[in-house]
Amino acid sequence: MIGIRAEFAEARIVILTTFEGDVEIQRALKTGARAYMLKTMPPKEMIETIRQVHMGKKRVPPEIAAQLAEHYSDDALTAREVDVLQQIAGGHRNRDIADKLFISEHTVKIHIKHIMEKLGASDRTEAMAIGARRGIIQL
Repeated sequence: MIGIRAEFAEARIVILTTFEGDVEIQRALKTGARAYMLKTMPPKEMIETIRQVHMGKKRVPPEIAAQLAEHYSDDALTAREVDVLQQIAGGHRNRDIADKLFISEHTVKIHIKHIMEKLGASDRTEAMAIGARRGIIQL
């Protein structure tokens, strides 16, 4: 999308997807999307959204806006925390994560603690599930 916007600054991009994760939505809107629609939306709403974007407006359906608002004030994971969470999702142990990311096992444990606090997770599995649901990581 950034490439499109670089060449066509006035392009009005509408995202049509099945992904509902707030991080995915934020990423799309930050990179220039004018609307974010789910494939499950009624066709009349899709058409109206496209018309509104064509007229220069931005459109985010209420259910998506509510999801964005739910996590708006949450502390974002750092890039390193996302790396660690992705490694957890890959089934790696702390020692393996440390070796792969060239950090100490103690540092991995600290990152995991911060990840769980930021996501409100009680264990690694829940952190991974929340991260996938919100679009922070891909499984």
